[in-house]
Amino acid sequence: MDNLTIKHTDILSENFQNLTEIALKEKKNYLNAKPFPNIVLNNFFKDSFLSTILDEFPDLSKINSSQKYQAKNEIKLSNKDYKKFPNTIKSFIDFLNSRVFLDFLQNLTSIKEKLVSDPHLEGGGLHEIKNGGVLKIHTDFNRHPFLDLDRRVNVLIYLNKSWKDSYGGHLEFWNQNMSSCEKKILPLFNRIAIFSTTDFSNHGHPDPLNCPKDTSRKSIALYYFSSGRPGEEVKQSHTKNRTNFKGRIGIKDDADEKKENFKNFLRKFKIYQLLKNIEKKYIRKGKDK
Repeated sequence: MDNLTIKHTDILSENFQNLTEIALKEKKNYLNAKPFPNIVLNNFFKDSFLSTILDEFPDLSKINSSQKYQAKNEIKLSNKDYKKFPNTIKSFIDFLNSRVFLDFLQNLTSIKEKLVSDPHLEGGGLHEIKNGGVLKIHTDFNRHPFLDLDRRVNVLIYLNKSWKDSYGGHLEFWNQNMSSCEKKILPLFNRIAIFSTTDFSNHGHPDPLNCPKDTSRKSIALYYFSSGRPGEEVKQSHTKNRTNFKGRIGIKDDADEKKENFKNFLRKFKIYQLLKNIEKKYIRKGKDK
């Protein structure tokens, strides 16, 4: 990665060329947003450039390396196989992982620990959801699966032209007790959503997608990490590092919530933590190669 072949000025739209200025201008809006720090920016990239990205975006259902999720909590497709991405998409990912963009996120979010990108695109890359697809409300894994890093920021870029409100697929931000949705974001073309990742940032699109069968909800997702984080951003230190799905209050049988009380008890012991660290360092990382 980071072999940027396209200039930043050819990627960013005219109003967003000066990322330092934009970050300083919007940082208060980001930090004060509800229900957790977030911001949505429209027309962030040049339409012509992003149209090329959309033209190159493959049908993920037809690619063997795609992850195909078919469960109650998530019916979606994703692909993190950077080496096989089309060239313009590679350059776009390189820009989003470049120091220029990382500095923008650092200034915008006011995170004190140095932000770094993920060369493995764990959980990120190309995302696609087709008719009937869903992603129940959840909080993300808060640690990198095998690197000693904390997950801090999500960046989602939407690629959906002529997307109608009736199609659904809104990104929803829910309050901590899951009693109400406080923000809904339609996944429109050239819209970027940025938000802080903690054990309290409940988000997703919980209702089945209602778009035409020949249409899909396409996005690019990048996640950013740091070494260390404020303790108050994480509920408990000895719980499984995974995506935690949550049911919406008042909606019966909404999500499959996994309870792991016994395993969480075991996770308090050092021998269990040692064994899991060995697995992350040697077994999981080996599988990713």
